[in-house]
Amino acid sequence: MTPTATSAAFASAAETGRTLAADAPFFIVMNAGSGRRQSDATRTVLERELGAAGRRFDLRIVDDPRRLASVARDAAAAACAQEGVLVGAGGDGTLCAVAQAAHEAGCPFAVLPRGTFNYFSRDHGIPADPEQSTKLLLDARAWPVQVGFVNERMFLVNASLGLYPRLLEDREIYKRQFGRSRLVALWSALSTLLKPHRHLRLHIEHEGSTTEIRSSTLFVGNNRLQMEQIGMPDEARALERGLLVAIAPRPVGRLMHLWLSLHGAAGRLSDSDHVVSFTFGRITVMHPSKKRKRIKIATDGEIARLPMPLEFRVSDKPLLLLKPEPAVAEANRS
Repeated sequence: MTPTATSAAFASAAETGRTLAADAPFFIVMNAGSGRRQSDATRTVLERELGAAGRRFDLRIVDDPRRLASVARDAAAAACAQEGVLVGAGGDGTLCAVAQAAHEAGCPFAVLPRGTFNYFSRDHGIPADPEQSTKLLLDARAWPVQVGFVNERMFLVNASLGLYPRLLEDREIYKRQFGRSRLVALWSALSTLLKPHRHLRLHIEHEGSTTEIRSSTLFVGNNRLQMEQIGMPDEARALERGLLVAIAPRPVGRLMHLWLSLHGAAGRLSDSDHVVSFTFGRITVMHPSKKRKRIKIATDGEIARLPMPLEFRVSDKPLLLLKPEPAVAEANRS
């Protein structure tokens, strides 16, 4: 299916959304990495809000992050068998892993945001407040939303290679030392940008032609809110047409990288002549040597090594997400 056809199919399906059965059970997968206190608080809210409404739920807390995908697949199978909903509780990385299980199984998906940035939930107007997001489960309809893939790995917000995965790895080290906050994340990013880094040489196949780029990082976005916040409104609108956005800084030194990051933080990245960007439905990224080497990839904050070449694409099949009605979701975006 072409990007235009994919977008048209999403728009057609999105006219009414999908109403769920009034007694549909919830199968909730939560990453215990968020802390025991948050896990207990989540369970308390679920028991109070869902219990009062007489709705069944099954909370599965994952202590070992390596088991998150398998637990999510088991929960998705149970949701399909009982015509229920698979729910992810956590930050964007956790939500992505659980969402992929829902996407593969074909069951509706919902989120209880518990992360630092929560780009996915905020972009779809889902409240961060635990009680409000839990209450939303009770009467929200399932709407089709776009997801991206790099090879067989799904992403909801973004995928990247090069310097950006290194930024994320360093951020996790800082978070373990100083706690989870946006200020810690910013300080970690500044520290990483001032370290030496190398530039990648990549061949990108897009619409029948091949282009070579040199850059410290290739960033692929699938989140309107994130694109708008860094100052790329035209690219943000392209996501609504069934496309993804590729961003790559030109080969520059460390200080210019820092300057570009500050431009992005100020919402002015599109003003810079040192950034290349384009929209696409599908691209293939290859190493110039054509060797099938493995390369470090970040998808929604989670790091993995994938074999080259890399195929970035919009999925032909949408994810069915429980979220507010379109007008309400738009008003809630922040």
